[in-house]
Amino acid sequence: MSNKWVYLFTEGNADMRELLGGKGANLAEMTNLGLPVPQGFTITTEACTKYYDDGRQINDEIMGQIMDHISKMEEINGKKFGDLKNPLLVSVRSGARASMPGMMDTILNLGLNDDVVAAMIAANPNPEFERFVYDSYRRFIQMFSDVVMEVGKKYFEQLIDKMKEVKGVKYDVDLTAADLKKLAEQFKAEYKKQLGEDFPADPVVQLKLAVEAVFRSWDNPRANVYRRDNDIPYSWGTAVNVMPMVFGNLNDESGTGVAFTRDPATGEKKLMGEFLKNAQGEDVVAGVRTPMPIAQMEQEFPEAYAEFLKVCEILENRYHDMQDMEFTVENRKLYMLQCRNGKRTAQAALQIACDLVDEGHKTEEEAVAMIDPRNLDTLLHPQFDVKALKEATPIGKGLGASPGAACGKIVFTAEDAESWKDRGEKVILVRLETSPEDITGMKASQGILTVRGGMTSHAAVVARGMGTCCVSGCGDIAMDEENKRFTLAGKEFHEGDWLSIDGTTGNIYEGKIATVDATIAGTFKRVMDWADKYRRMGVRTNADTPRDAKKARELGAEGIGLCRTEHMFFEGDRIDAFREMICSDTVEEREKALAKILPLQQGDFEQLYEAMEGDPVTIRFLDPPLHEFVPTDEADIQKLADTKGKTVAEIKTIIDSLHEFNPMMGHRGCRLAVTYPEIAKMQTAAVIRAAINVARKHPEWNLVPEIMIPLIGEVKELKYVKQIVVDTADEEIAKAGIDLKYEVGTMIEIPRACLTADQIAKEAEFFCFGTNDLTQMTFGFSRDDAGKFLESYYDAKIFESDPFAKLDQTGVGQLMKMAIEKGKASRPDLHCGICGEHGGDPSSVEFCHEIGLDYVSCSPFRVPIARLAAAQAAIAQKNK
Repeated sequence: MSNKWVYLFTEGNADMRELLGGKGANLAEMTNLGLPVPQGFTITTEACTKYYDDGRQINDEIMGQIMDHISKMEEINGKKFGDLKNPLLVSVRSGARASMPGMMDTILNLGLNDDVVAAMIAANPNPEFERFVYDSYRRFIQMFSDVVMEVGKKYFEQLIDKMKEVKGVKYDVDLTAADLKKLAEQFKAEYKKQLGEDFPADPVVQLKLAVEAVFRSWDNPRANVYRRDNDIPYSWGTAVNVMPMVFGNLNDESGTGVAFTRDPATGEKKLMGEFLKNAQGEDVVAGVRTPMPIAQMEQEFPEAYAEFLKVCEILENRYHDMQDMEFTVENRKLYMLQCRNGKRTAQAALQIACDLVDEGHKTEEEAVAMIDPRNLDTLLHPQFDVKALKEATPIGKGLGASPGAACGKIVFTAEDAESWKDRGEKVILVRLETSPEDITGMKASQGILTVRGGMTSHAAVVARGMGTCCVSGCGDIAMDEENKRFTLAGKEFHEGDWLSIDGTTGNIYEGKIATVDATIAGTFKRVMDWADKYRRMGVRTNADTPRDAKKARELGAEGIGLCRTEHMFFEGDRIDAFREMICSDTVEEREKALAKILPLQQGDFEQLYEAMEGDPVTIRFLDPPLHEFVPTDEADIQKLADTKGKTVAEIKTIIDSLHEFNPMMGHRGCRLAVTYPEIAKMQTAAVIRAAINVARKHPEWNLVPEIMIPLIGEVKELKYVKQIVVDTADEEIAKAGIDLKYEVGTMIEIPRACLTADQIAKEAEFFCFGTNDLTQMTFGFSRDDAGKFLESYYDAKIFESDPFAKLDQTGVGQLMKMAIEKGKASRPDLHCGICGEHGGDPSSVEFCHEIGLDYVSCSPFRVPIARLAAAQAAIAQKNK
């Protein structure tokens, strides 16, 4: 039995999105609701998948069904495809199951050729109609050439501009029938010049090529990028909708428009939209002419407007959500061409969700489920002033790695960022790439711009953690760090020049653009309260400073899931003491240097405990290799040599000896504590003394410090380091004469730890998955180098997304699942969390819920995203 590849609108409904795509399912639903939809058919998403399986060809069976449905469409509409007396002209539009506005292609007025045009004009010989026919024909030739045959739009735009210049007119609508006829001839000549063949006259050939073009557009670069950003699988494919043309460009009694049932920017419940008389759909979207506000349509076409208001009400009542609609008026009669749940800003999403609950359209759970968690990011950071941004043109683009807007003077080093900030300047730190020792400079900056690195590079991860705007991986920058300058878009920028960057879009602007502080409205809190009511997973934060901890707590964090202690070693004079430790020859010397750091580290931990008010705080012991801490500057090397009573040459020999061939897999994590137990002793003493002080001050808090040993791959490693921790901690507690509980757990970031989790759980009281390293180790590539080849992997369809941004559930996820099951079998009260970057990614949070994690931990500004995603995961599981 053959497959059914094509459905009439009358055969579908709203629940068939997977097969008919969003547009097809909604056209079918509008048909079922009795709304004025031109009756056509949908070619399924399965036909698209088949097209790709068959080497990008439409097979005879699918083409046969398309032509059968053309015959059915002819019967319904009383017109014939390719007929001279009464021609049926059609539009061919894409329609994936997830809305992808503007990403894929549309062809209008298909079925026209010289003979059809001549016959239409002969049957209705008046100048206005003749003008309309030639207008439709030149549009069709241009669209078909551009979308189907991939001849650039620009060639045709140049011909139109030239024609308008010759005729001395400003708009396309001012061109006469004779002008448009001449343009159509010029367009066909351009087509032949570009492709070496005549424009296809056979409507069946036109249709087949157009359907292929829509299928092909599923794999165009902009669609691929959009899919990656929005978690839309490549395997879904797109449907194609073929429907009879209705003509908004027929005459002045016609027009076309786009409208929303609520304001997509604010969420206010009022009809918003634009309408253009004597125009086709793309005229409204392209912004060539200025459309009139939708309300003005009431004066122009009162009956069609009244009917449209009724349609809006019917659609909102059917879909229980804000609708985005496209429509055409032909000779004062309304036709609906599309409806979908409208795209909206985060602010509007919250307002609409609350209003829909108040209006009885949605339950609280449904309202929580309908908001895209990723959009919340934009509410939490400073933004560019909308008016100022409209007047600015980007000079470059990188990856929007950490949202928000930043404006400042260019500096090239972390030290300069600090000193400029100290004298009251706002700065943008521009680097080839950042490293852990840049942390203080990154903190001092309004924003960070890097030439290299991806969404999970050091700059991106740290910036998101600090809530600092970051644009990473702008490879178009030609950097000259030595001379403190770079070139972008043909212009040279120097230290002190003003630059503005947008961490949401990745856009880079020359000069100063005003920013405004983000505000959290009442609807935000209301939605978050609902989310907290329904989620079952805890949400903690990754924070190393009291400022970050306080911010995260404001945003709803229930503890710290990861405090990276190494960032604390770079503050003030500590780095000097730590460098002394590294360059010491004996244990006694090392202990003496570490004794300088202990009270400072203790002070840090006290502040974190205070900021978290008794909520859990997980402190990870030193993780990076020692070479990251050594000086590179000659003056710093000299200073260290003087302190240690060594020669510069001796210090350089020590520094060289720390060089590692593969630092990611080198002398770091628990291996440092095995080699230098005194580091673990010092850190344990700092953690416990801080907890004792805070517990005495706040006996009402149930303070239980969590000490996390990083990079365990073998249970004996953990046992060895844990013994150092326990001996030190117990001694401190006994000395203080206080009853203090603490936990020792481990960070699971090596595949072997997952495989032997049952053994490791005998020593560990908690697991926390460090998925950044676990992903690197499982895939066998470094996240900082992956950017060099990931694009090729996307193009070859090997990867659909960056495994460092979106958790690889098939590989890394299965290791996590295994580790939890094995770990809990050994220790039933084992608690498990995640503190890699994935803790703030909605699809990864959902997976963490499914495999039974107790909490996710993410950077402060992603806490609301994780709270909402965790609630959505719980609601989805309940509804299953």
